[in-house]
Formats: sequence, structure tokens, C-alpha cells
Amino acid sequence: MARLRDVVIDCRHPASLARFWAEVLDGYAIAPYDEDELARLRELGIDDPEDDPSVLLEPAPGVRPRFFFQRVPEAKTVKNRMHIDLSADDVNLEVDRLLGLGARLIQRYDEHVLLADPEGNEFCVML
Repeated sequence: MARLRDVVIDCRHPASLARFWAEVLDGYAIAPYDEDELARLRELGIDDPEDDPSVLLEPAPGVRPRFFFQRVPEAKTVKNRMHIDLSADDVNLEVDRLLGLGARLIQRYDEHVLLADPEGNEFCVML
């Protein structure tokens, strides 16, 4: 039986989108860049982690899944085929917080609010 390991999100700029989602999700942080990781990037010709083509968002111990943000050349052009649903104790307060982080409001419904992250990927905050 398969188990969920990672969620991989294609994007134009992994570092900035990973920072957005690190602020959105409780218990997640961008994986630190140790010397081995910086050396790996330098071997790829990358001197600045801001230009890393694949950024890992790590969960707190015991939390799953991990999130990877990977650079792709094409921009998002249509509705997601899969999206993330979040929950919050106070949906309106959370939506306001997310909008302040750079999310965009798409639509309010009776049971949820549809938002988009800074690169246009849809996600919901559920009641």
C-alpha cells in the first residue's frame, strides 16, 4: 500500500513560493542549507540559495507530508487539477492573514474560501 511522502509544486521561483507556504502552514520551515547542500548547488553553478531550482519545506517532527517547490519553465495557465485544502478555527481571520502574505481571493462560498498563492495555484480554507 502506498503512503504519501511529498507534495511537489511546480513554480517559477521556488525560494519565494516556499517562503510563502512556510508562513501559511503551521509547523513547516524551509530546510536549512548546510555546507553539503551549498556545495551541491555550487556544482550546479548556483551560488545563491535564492536561485535553488528545488526548495524543500520541512514539517515539524511527526508531521507529513514534505513540500518541494521545483522550478519549471512554463507559467501556470489553467485551473489546478489538484489543490490543497486548509482548515482554520477562524476562517475569516485566517483568510485576512493569508491575503496579507500575498494570497489572492478568488471566491467565497458557503463552506470554504478559494484563494490563490502568489503564483496562481488555487487552495481553499475550509469552515
